[in-house]
Amino acid sequence: MHNMKEAVIIANGRFPKHEIPLQILKKASYLICCDGAIRHLERKCIQPDIIIGDLDSIFEKQKVKYQDIIVQVADQETNDLTKAVNFALSKGFKKVTILGATGKREDHTIGNISLLVNYAKSMEVIMVSDYGIWTPALESRTFKSYKGQQVSIYTFHPEVKLISENLKYPLNEYKIKYWWEGTLNESLQDSFHLNFSGEIIVFQTH
Repeated sequence: MHNMKEAVIIANGRFPKHEIPLQILKKASYLICCDGAIRHLERKCIQPDIIIGDLDSIFEKQKVKYQDIIVQVADQETNDLTKAVNFALSKGFKKVTILGATGKREDHTIGNISLLVNYAKSMEVIMVSDYGIWTPALESRTFKSYKGQQVSIYTFHPEVKLISENLKYPLNEYKIKYWWEGTLNESLQDSFHLNFSGEIIVFQTH
């Protein structure tokens, strides 16, 4: 079992350029690669532990080269990112960091971000982009932060009421009816707290 270890998933969105996601990638103790991202890893001379997907985004020569670590999942009901997350769960990982899941097609980006809430029901998960960190939350919690950090809060359930502590624009039983309403807040200290009942996703800039 890998309960104490963290898996890193590299998806086939825009490959990271910022030092924070690149360091996470380089230090990964177990790296799961969605099939189309393997060409980027090859350029960086990074070897994944597993390559997973329906293999529609991988060359024949790569299928041969990586045949020992390829897991083909033909299920068309889930995208490659979900296939990778399910694989991590099957291997006993309880903590996952997702990289490269944003930055290309906007519909894929929104879909991948929204899926974080589903993943959070089974594991501790974050998504790291070149701009910040996406964290799903299913219950009230405190977030590590820094003074001046930009914070945006999203929910897909407009009935969720939020109460905030240590944010520049306080939320007092506030309902986010439209996605833009929870954006561009700011942390006042080295942490902030959100009290709510439901499901939210929080974005914090690097």
